[in-house]
Amino acid sequence: MTGRLEGKTAVVTAAGQGMGRAAVLALSREGAKVTATDLDQAKLDTFTDLTGVSIRKLDVLDPAAITAFAAETVAPDILFNCAGFVHHGAILDCDEEAFDFSVSLNIRAMYRMIRAFLPGMIDRGGGSIINMASVASTIIAAPNRFIYGTTKAAVIGLTKSVALDYVGKGIRANAICPGTVDSPSLHDRMRALGDYEAARSAFIARQPMGRLGTAEEVAELVVFLASADSAFMTGNAIVVDGGWSNA
Repeated sequence: MTGRLEGKTAVVTAAGQGMGRAAVLALSREGAKVTATDLDQAKLDTFTDLTGVSIRKLDVLDPAAITAFAAETVAPDILFNCAGFVHHGAILDCDEEAFDFSVSLNIRAMYRMIRAFLPGMIDRGGGSIINMASVASTIIAAPNRFIYGTTKAAVIGLTKSVALDYVGKGIRANAICPGTVDSPSLHDRMRALGDYEAARSAFIARQPMGRLGTAEEVAELVVFLASADSAFMTGNAIVVDGGWSNA
């Protein structure tokens, strides 16, 4: 059976774990040739034996590294910008350093990846850009997510702007806005709060479905947005949050 993405190529950032890793596996399963990028070489090495997946160590905070990567890589049909960071705290907890880091990783890295690959995508006749935003953005406010929500709101704005400016060039751009998704980074944040079980219970309690989302559920949305199934969709911020934003 031919996959929905047979003959397509994809680049995924933050591919080493969580939603990025799930996306690599899902895109590959559907026939795409995927370049999985991450800063952590050990995590990338877990893809070594997977057919159709190549790996590239990449620091998305390094503009020269992104430029070199793009110069050595044929522009993909699919670009999934998954790299990001969740800062915990309100505005008074967010100093200049924390503010700058979140902006650099959550927005500027995405801007640089798109600028690096967009010309080639246009030359090839089009492509699908998928950006990781969050329901904590322009959609809802979440407690202690000041700079995270601010940057993810910017991701939605960035996505809509790219979608509008390049729709006539065959480019589609959409943002995914997850709620709370079970992932290694979430477990790290729960441990950092000091009481893992209480933190986990609190995260689950705010989800009307009574459970966390899974990385695989988000990955299925990535595949949909990458495929011809969503050919008439661009400029969307698609919520996958178990009903949290409707509560």
